[in-house]
Amino acid sequence: MKKFLAAALAALALGLGLWSPPASALEVVDERGVSVELPQPPQRIVTLLPSLTESVCALGACARLVGVDRYSNSPVSVRTLPQLGGGIDPNVEAVVALRPDVVLLAKSSRVTERLEALGLKVLVLEPKNHADVRRVLGKLDQVLGTHEAPAVWRAIDAAVSAAAQSLPAAARGVRVYFEVNSGPYAAGESSFIGETLTRLGARNIVPAALGPFPKLNPEYVVRANPDLIMVSVRSAQGLEQRPGWSTMRAVREGRICRFTAEQSDVLVRPGPRMDEAARLMAQCLGDKASKGGAR
Repeated sequence: MKKFLAAALAALALGLGLWSPPASALEVVDERGVSVELPQPPQRIVTLLPSLTESVCALGACARLVGVDRYSNSPVSVRTLPQLGGGIDPNVEAVVALRPDVVLLAKSSRVTERLEALGLKVLVLEPKNHADVRRVLGKLDQVLGTHEAPAVWRAIDAAVSAAAQSLPAAARGVRVYFEVNSGPYAAGESSFIGETLTRLGARNIVPAALGPFPKLNPEYVVRANPDLIMVSVRSAQGLEQRPGWSTMRAVREGRICRFTAEQSDVLVRPGPRMDEAARLMAQCLGDKASKGGAR
């Protein structure tokens, strides 16, 4: 009788809008293969990777962010949030003080276990290629309960295709060296940057066999003799003076695209701004294609 009465009262309250059933717990498997359970969609989120910050915002949940890493700077609204240090080694005490429902960070972060030991929910997500970006958007969609990921991905994919279609025939087949930083570390064919270049019809001088972001012997680049170099102004200083580089076709003919710091942030983050990255690379290819064409 008591059970019947309780059920009847609950049904009445639900009908009157006075009570709603508790949300079902969420269970997500992260990059570690660890199953992370959340009692409900998180309302207080810390992100410690710029691409994850941008992805949360692209899914319409920017208002739920309570803290970010020092490199997260897009969209503009996140710049007013508490900055918690670098993503690899953030200020743990500052993270804990924000009482987040979940912390989103990269595999390379050194604080995952420590945060978990302190009782925080941690979700490790680190996209490295186009398929990863789509998958991570889907996982975040599931966690956030936003149902926006399919539309966000379609927009990214369509914009990359549009960027490719905008290029003149002369830009296709251009052999490209994309320098991530002056290590020199390069973006190889298997990286998300390399995948975008392939979709734009360019040829990457760094094959997939070398990994997504290999550190190269500078002589490797000289021997490969690319038609075009893409590089950030952050690491382009003195590029022409590197041993042997003045002999390369791209350097001799001025076929170098130097991206601003802001543009570089767009280019090196695997997330919802990959469409903007594709347009930047397409503009570079289109502008430089007239200087000699591909080989």
